[in-house]
Amino acid sequence: MWEISKKSTVATGKVEPRDEILIKPQISGIVAEVYKLAGQSVKKGEVIAKVKVIPEMGTLNSSESRVRLSEINYKQARQEYERQQKLFKDKLISKEEFEKSEVTMLQAKEEKENAKDNLDIVKDGISKKSAQYSNTMIRSTIDGLVLDVPVKAGNSVIMSNTFNDGTTIATVANMKDLIFKGKIDETEVGRIKEGMPIKLSIGALQDVKFDARLEYISPKGVEENGANLFEIKAAINAPSNVKIRSGYSANAEIVLSHATKVLTIPESCIEFSNDSSFVYVLKSEKPTQTFEKKRVAIGLSDGIKIEIKGGITKKDKVRGAKVEDKK
Repeated sequence: MWEISKKSTVATGKVEPRDEILIKPQISGIVAEVYKLAGQSVKKGEVIAKVKVIPEMGTLNSSESRVRLSEINYKQARQEYERQQKLFKDKLISKEEFEKSEVTMLQAKEEKENAKDNLDIVKDGISKKSAQYSNTMIRSTIDGLVLDVPVKAGNSVIMSNTFNDGTTIATVANMKDLIFKGKIDETEVGRIKEGMPIKLSIGALQDVKFDARLEYISPKGVEENGANLFEIKAAINAPSNVKIRSGYSANAEIVLSHATKVLTIPESCIEFSNDSSFVYVLKSEKPTQTFEKKRVAIGLSDGIKIEIKGGITKKDKVRGAKVEDKK
C-alpha cells in the first residue's frame, strides 16, 4: 500500500514574508545612531535608530523668544505675589486679592515651563516631560527580523506627510509567517483552486521539501515572454528548525489530487488497449513462467506509479515492461 499524488506543472517563484513592515520616523532630522543591523532579531518597541532634530531657524527663534517673554512675565508675577503676600499678612488686603495674585503667579510659572519644553522639542525633538514618549527614538512596531536598514548615521530623514512617503529607517518582517509567490501558465490555472496542497522545493535548501497550501490565484494574467501567466500565493508550513531567508527562489508542485493507502504498481507494467488497461499476472513459475492477462481499473498516476482500483490484489505478482533486445 502506497500513497500517490497527481501534480500540475511546477510554478516558479520566491519565498517572502507575508508582510514587510516599513519603519519610518515621526520627525525629520539626521540619523544620530543606528542600533540594529540587517539579519538581527528585534522585539516590538525595541529601538532601531535615533534621529537628531535639525530645527528650522524661524521656529527656533520664535520658541526662544517665547521662553524669554515667559521668564519676564513669571518674574513680574512672582514679585507681585510676594508683595501681595506681605500685605495679606499685615491684613491690608483681602484673601481673595491675595489668591488672585497666587493664581497669576502659578499660571506664569506653568507658561514658562511649557515654553521651555516647546524649545526643547524644537531643538531636540524631545522634552524632559515627554522623554518616555520620545519620537526621536525609532522603534520597531512588531516582533521579527530586520531585513534591511537602508540608512546610516549622518543620513537625512524626513517624516511621512501628504506630499511624500517619508524615509524608511528599516524593514522588519515576521519570518514565521511566510508565503510562496509564483506564477503559473494559463494552461494550468484552470485546473487549480484555493486550498489545494503544494509541495515546495527551495533551491538553497537541497533535498528538503515543505508543505504549503494555495490561498490566492490572481484573477488577471500578465504577459511575459509571450506567455500568459497568473500569480499565485501559498502559505508555507516550515519547521521551526529550518532557517529560510526572504527572497529564496522556489519551485511549487501543486497537488491536483491525492490518495493514501492505495495499491500502486509501476505504470510501465500497464498495457493500454483502446479504453481498457491490462496487466500480466504471474500464474506459475515452474517449469517456466506463465502469465495471465487481466483487466484492471486504474486511478491516479504520478508518471511513475499508478493506482490500481480493481482487477488484482496486493498478493498478485505482475510482469514488468517488456525489454527489447538491442542488436
